[in-house]
Amino acid sequence: MDSAAVLALFDRQLRRDHHGEGPGDRVERVGDVVRLVASGGAGWCGVVWSDLNARNADAAIAEQVRYFTELGREFEWKHYSHDMPADLADRLLKAGFAPEEPEALMIAEIAGLPTEPRLPEGVRIVEVTDAAGVAQMVRAHDAAFGRPSPRLEQQLLRQVADRDASLVALVVLAGDDEPVCAARLELHKGTEFGSLWGGGTAPRWRGQGIYKATVAYRARIAAERGCRYLQVDASDDSRPILGRLGFHPLAVTTPFVYEP
Repeated sequence: MDSAAVLALFDRQLRRDHHGEGPGDRVERVGDVVRLVASGGAGWCGVVWSDLNARNADAAIAEQVRYFTELGREFEWKHYSHDMPADLADRLLKAGFAPEEPEALMIAEIAGLPTEPRLPEGVRIVEVTDAAGVAQMVRAHDAAFGRPSPRLEQQLLRQVADRDASLVALVVLAGDDEPVCAARLELHKGTEFGSLWGGGTAPRWRGQGIYKATVAYRARIAAERGCRYLQVDASDDSRPILGRLGFHPLAVTTPFVYEP
């Protein structure tokens, strides 16, 4: 894989030409910044792309702070290690943003990935299509990550109710319908990419190949829907697994969050 070419394609298709993440979302292009404003009051808002320099970066940052503060919305500036200017992260810190844990942007060509999930006996993957499935999925997510996720739950309920074709939501059930893992695939219309999200497994079920199985399941669906690449923001826990499957680290991404 030509890493530089694929990273440039990712920047263009999923960042600069971003089309939104759900029904009703607004994508606004303001100068050298692309921002997403989620519909309702609970969805994700943030800056997904910028093309700044040392002369205009501070003014652009101040404008986004002003805009989202007037909306009364928390927002995220999704920063990538190759974004310009080189000191953009420092400028965000000085403007009052709080950094969250950095993750590795990893991308793979689907043609080189396994697409047949292998699960432990008595464990199965179920696609989520209704509110009951969302409830199971959120239980698994909260158990895996050790914290509640009300924003995710509201987003999933909205997408399921709207029958959002860009979302494939999965819950992994064990035994008597115990939710042990939750995973999502976002399909980006008009691009060559699918995005993997979630994939967290409850602690006592880790080390049994469940996360790998959800990657394979989602890779198969992405291929069927015409995607060429899969992208994931990988934590330190998932990065080694994804590397062994064929994903390549192309950048580091850090969420910088601003609360009005």
